[in-house]
Amino acid sequence: MSAIAQGSLGRCRVRRRTVLAATLLVLLLAPVPLLRAAPLVADLSNHLIAITTDFTGTEVLLFGAVDGPGDVIVVVRGPVTDIAVRRKERIAGVWVNRHSVEFISVPSFYAVASTRPLDEVIDEATRRRHAIGLDTLQFAVAPDSDVDDPAEFRAALERIKVRQLLYRPNPIEVNFLGDTLFRTDIWFPSNVPIGSYVIEVLLVRDGAVVSAQTTPLVISKIGIGADIFEWAHRQSFLYGLATVAMALLAGWTAHLVFRRI
Repeated sequence: MSAIAQGSLGRCRVRRRTVLAATLLVLLLAPVPLLRAAPLVADLSNHLIAITTDFTGTEVLLFGAVDGPGDVIVVVRGPVTDIAVRRKERIAGVWVNRHSVEFISVPSFYAVASTRPLDEVIDEATRRRHAIGLDTLQFAVAPDSDVDDPAEFRAALERIKVRQLLYRPNPIEVNFLGDTLFRTDIWFPSNVPIGSYVIEVLLVRDGAVVSAQTTPLVISKIGIGADIFEWAHRQSFLYGLATVAMALLAGWTAHLVFRRI
């Protein structure tokens, strides 16, 4: 990254921190006028995560304020995608894909944050109605799947996502700063999928959701890595030819070098 780009990135970070500090100060010093308009106000420290070649993951701060006592639940959902889960079986000494299930509209990323354990904050029916928790997610099964009971395949899908750090099996902690202000840090790993994310913030009182706010987040590739990624998807045939050509060139160059040695 050039010195100019680094300087611009640094200035952007300073501006974001300044805006965040000013917002928190306004919420702290003038809570009554702000909270009369809505019982819940929330925002992110950054609405765009830029993935570059040296991206190793990042944290996004979610902060806000409420107009009185209550619990805060945050649900983070990534862009949906279709995922096929296959089970290998050994036939005649060879491992082959015997059965498969394709799940439709599966969140590519999912995490929940809460001020207290979910079972102490919200009842089961309300939790399922708002899809709070991995066990409440509804994964539709493609009609051509050759399995009668997909429960085992769904469990395998969740284990894979948890192992990849794309699903959080346990809620993240939401901390209150005083009586009205709250905050939580949401971690996105280096393999986080790109796309548009939806972050839903819920205010819960006596087991009922009394207010909700949705905040968008965009994760996008930038730089030469983004150009290569886009080219590979738009011109897959040419990308494949270029990859093969580069591999042949590298092999031929190595052959010449070692032959001279």
